[in-house]
Amino acid sequence: PTPPLSHSPTLPLPHSPTPPLPHLPMATSPTKAPEKSGQVTRKPYPNYKVIVLNDDYNTFQHVADCLVKYIPGMTTDRAWELTNQIHYEGQAIVWVGPQEQAEHYHQQLLRAGLTMAPLEEA
Repeated sequence: PTPPLSHSPTLPLPHSPTPPLPHLPMATSPTKAPEKSGQVTRKPYPNYKVIVLNDDYNTFQHVADCLVKYIPGMTTDRAWELTNQIHYEGQAIVWVGPQEQAEHYHQQLLRAGLTMAPLEEA
């Protein structure tokens, strides 16, 4: 067993792993860096706003019905609140969420005849 330990090529190898060990605590001490990188990874996936615009041809009833039909979790009361906001303020954000779903709801409302603003980042 002593001849393999006395090999000179193996002696530099144990010395090379030891210098990184002092660097490991230094690498783990700034644990804030992974948190920051975690926040950065969320940025490529922003939420999008689905905005309905006022127009002169859709009735209140049609707008409210479309909101209830196509926006998940939309209550009749909330749909009417938004419909009034669309009419009196010119527009309303009717849904906010991930881009793919926002595109889907936007397209459904557009096909139903509502006047839609382009999707925009929330």
